[in-house]
Amino acid sequence: MTRVISTTWRRELSQVFFLQGKVLKEIHAILIEILEEHASSYATVKNWVAQFKRGDFSTYDVPRPGRPKTVTTPEITDQIHELILKDNWISAKSIDEQLGISHEQVGSIIHADLDMRKLSAK
Repeated sequence: MTRVISTTWRRELSQVFFLQGKVLKEIHAILIEILEEHASSYATVKNWVAQFKRGDFSTYDVPRPGRPKTVTTPEITDQIHELILKDNWISAKSIDEQLGISHEQVGSIIHADLDMRKLSAK
């Protein structure tokens, strides 16, 4: 059975140990003992402890600035897939010009979402 342990819960657990006066290494060791492979990394716990020391005891992630990912939609993925199936020699540059999205995003969709790879290249 796979346990899903939320980041918020792990952060709250770290906060409890911090408020008990435990130091960073102790907190991380306890988390590893309790959560085993689901424990957060040492660097993550270090960031949380630094946050707690600054007086920020929020256990939720704040929204990050920046443009949200809206390019990778099922419609765009389907359009790219159809273009590749019509012409398997089509270039990523041609796809990004036709769909108006970045070259990097086209490559990401082809490799990550469609799980396609080059079989050979000249």
